[in-house]
Amino acid sequence: MEHTADFEIFLVALPGLEHALCDEARALGFAGVRIVPGGVALRGGWPDVWRANLWLRGATRVLVRIGEFRAFHLAQLDKRARKFPWGDVLRADVPVRVEASCSKGSKIYHAGAAAQRVARAISEELGAPVVEAAQDAVIRVMLRIDDNLCTLSVDSSGAALHKRGHKQAMGKAPLRETMAALFLRQCGYTGTEPVLDPMCGSGTFVIEASEMAAGLAPGRARGFAFEQMVTIDAARWAEMRAQGAIAQAPVQRFYGSDRDAGAVRMAGENAERAGVADWCSFTQMSFSDLVPPEGPPGLVMVNPPYGARIGNKKLLYGLYGGLGAVLKERFGGWRVGMVTSEPGLAKAAGLPFEPAGPPVVHGGLKVRLYRSATLRSSA
Repeated sequence: MEHTADFEIFLVALPGLEHALCDEARALGFAGVRIVPGGVALRGGWPDVWRANLWLRGATRVLVRIGEFRAFHLAQLDKRARKFPWGDVLRADVPVRVEASCSKGSKIYHAGAAAQRVARAISEELGAPVVEAAQDAVIRVMLRIDDNLCTLSVDSSGAALHKRGHKQAMGKAPLRETMAALFLRQCGYTGTEPVLDPMCGSGTFVIEASEMAAGLAPGRARGFAFEQMVTIDAARWAEMRAQGAIAQAPVQRFYGSDRDAGAVRMAGENAERAGVADWCSFTQMSFSDLVPPEGPPGLVMVNPPYGARIGNKKLLYGLYGGLGAVLKERFGGWRVGMVTSEPGLAKAAGLPFEPAGPPVVHGGLKVRLYRSATLRSSA
């Protein structure tokens, strides 16, 4: 597969955020972008694969469709897998793991046996070490058999893309960076206004917002599986990554607060590692003491406690009501984005929310984004 080749690239999306990821991919100028089951498809070559991993904030991982053929039984799969040009993508010295899935309409229905045939073909024809354990693999090859069509893909990301490479400290039930970035996007955030999170935890919303404003690539500080493939152009990739690490200082600042001193410390350390600490302020305080920072209004982004983790629901309704009252009273001119698992809690905040966004799975619960229009000044 040449660098200039045109093939399908598949972006795995968090269920419920496919449309937001599609919008992000289009805004970054990728070609042939469309929503498909499980995510977003686009077309491009290997440099587009590198760019997608480096720049997309909302994708869970980037898969590359490297080929397809028909097979009606395991012997045929074995034969065709042995003829496949694995050496065009995989290196003979890099450990590979093979995963397979079969749909009901296919003559080959045993996923384990199918994966075994492909693994043996890679091992014997290319000479690459094939491993069983996910933690031992550098590259993941996926076989999907659907209506007797065998589609081969390779995971170009490696570790999931929400792992930006700078967050070591996390609070309870942290919001994934990919989710936070797309929720910011859905609230109309483009990097030109301040963002404030009054229950900031490990600082995810604040750090993502500041990175977006500074024009920093989310993948600038981590490694990717594609770096261990034959298809990498090391010089071109190094140049691309260097571009992604050039920050332009935002004109506005970003604010996080939390009543937990440990969370505030973690958030500050995470911002420091991300290289955005100069534009972020983290303060220990209760939301009842919250006042708008100096300067223009912007966006309040908050992921308050909710769901099964909190025992007393009455306390939660009081918490949401109190937060909503503070925002209505003091944050005229600001917009609010709130993530929660229960419509009743969002309603308790008493804010002018638009209809809720689609359900998104988070920590075993389904959460939704509630967005407000600009709050009226109480003065």
